[in-house]
Formats: sequence, structure tokens, C-alpha cells
Amino acid sequence: MAALQTTIGIIYDYDQTLSPTYMQDETLFPHFGINPGQFWKKSRELVDQEGYDGELAYLKCMLDYLEMDRPTNDELRVLGAKLRYFKGVPEVFNELSNVISSQHRLLGIKIEHYIISSGLKILLDGSSLAPFVKRIFGCEFGQDKDGRISFPKRVISHTTKTQYIFRINKGMLEPHEDVNDHMDPDLRPIPFQNMIYVGDGPTDVPCFTLMKRYGGHAIAVYNAEDQDRASFRKCYQLNAMADRVKHIAPADYRPGSHLRLLLEEMILDIADGIVRRKKLEIEEGTVSAPHF
Repeated sequence: MAALQTTIGIIYDYDQTLSPTYMQDETLFPHFGINPGQFWKKSRELVDQEGYDGELAYLKCMLDYLEMDRPTNDELRVLGAKLRYFKGVPEVFNELSNVISSQHRLLGIKIEHYIISSGLKILLDGSSLAPFVKRIFGCEFGQDKDGRISFPKRVISHTTKTQYIFRINKGMLEPHEDVNDHMDPDLRPIPFQNMIYVGDGPTDVPCFTLMKRYGGHAIAVYNAEDQDRASFRKCYQLNAMADRVKHIAPADYRPGSHLRLLLEEMILDIADGIVRRKKLEIEEGTVSAPHF
């Protein structure tokens, strides 16, 4: 039996997409007295000199810096309340539901929000975003016998982010579910054409590429308050030179902003497309009565 496929999935990166800063800078570093410049310098050295993957490098640095007094995951979750966001977040998560019309709702059309981040899931779990998001995917630490963080339990890199888009596509949100299992496209609860991916730069290229390949939507956002224009330049290059995304916008999620208008039009486009497909299914499944 085919899936309803009436859900619109909006998927966000976190660092510099929903927030102007990296989550560690706002939470872990000030709380534990870690110098951000030294931390990221050490992390880069592990990548450049010892061949570490970027995400594993920063997780190792975190464990090294906290070696004397490692926190529990519960302690890290509390720090998530300190996260700050771009304007319009988290209000945008509820407000976008208002774009769905009564006609759309009659067909069961709804919006679900997801976050896929290379940052720490536990911080996002403790943030004010968590109640609005269907599922958060991020790096995780396991715990030792005393409940202290001990070793990376899950690592999400910019390339493995695409695995989680497929999880959303197939409805396989639990870690034990094998996302590589075959599933016919009409059985997948959120087809790619019902997806919108919002990211900020080169680390989101695999996800942008996936959206483009399978008919999804994508937006690259930049920080308009970035004085050296590096944030804008990343998006410009993704759009004008690399042809990775059609749309770029300042990371302002408030009503009436360029980004908000793009999101609302994409939602309407997807919702209207669902209505058209459902009408076609009804027409093709209807057998006319015989005429005498």
C-alpha cells in the first residue's frame, strides 16, 4: 500500500544556518573556560597534520580539554538553553504552518521540521528549538560507568548528512533501522520533491546536490551582518559559480523577509503539487458508470 506522502519536510543545518555562531562557542567554551581560538587551532592541526576527519578532530579536542572533569550528557543538555539564533527563530517553526490552507489540511498535508548537524545533538536537545522539531540528528557521546562522556557514539560529517536525509525520506528515523534497505518510492513517507533543505555553505554541498538530483528544494543562507562578507561569498559561489543552489537569502526568518518569502512559496508549491497528484490519482482510479 502506497504511503500518503502528504508531509512536507523542512530540513535545517544548525551552525550558521539557524544560529550566527557555532554552538560550542556559546555554551561549552564559556562554561568550561576554554579558549575558542586555541581549541579550533588544535582541531585544525589534527586535521592538517594528523589526518583526522574534521568532526572527529573537534570531538577529540573536546574530550582532551575536558579530561580532568568530564561532564555528563545531562549536564551538556542543560547548556543547550543558552543557544542563540537568527532573528525569527524559533517562531518560524510554528508560523510556517499557517501557510497551509484549509484545502491542503483536508488532504492531510502538514509540515515537519528536522535538524541535521555536525554539532552536538545533546545541546540541541536542551535548546528551545527541540519542542518544534520532529527529530534532531547530530554528533553524540557515549558515557562511561560513572555517566561521564567517554567516546564519540555517533559522528555526522558533511558527507554523512545525506544518510539522514534518506532516513527522513524513508521514515527510518531510528539508528537501528537499516537505511540501505530497498524501499519503493511510493512507500516513502516524505518524497524528495516534498523536501526543503536550508544550509549555509560548502559543508552542505552534498545535501544541496541530493536535493537538486532528486527534485527537492534548497536554500543557502548567509549572515547579512558579517562585515567581511565571507558568509555571503560562500553562498554566492554556491549559486553563481558552482550551480549548487538556485536560491540564496539572508538568514532572517521573520515574516516578510526574503528567506521567509522563499520558504512560504516553496511550501505552497509543494502543497499544491500534492493536491494535483491526489486529484490525478482519484481521476485515474475512477471508473465511469456504463451509459445505456
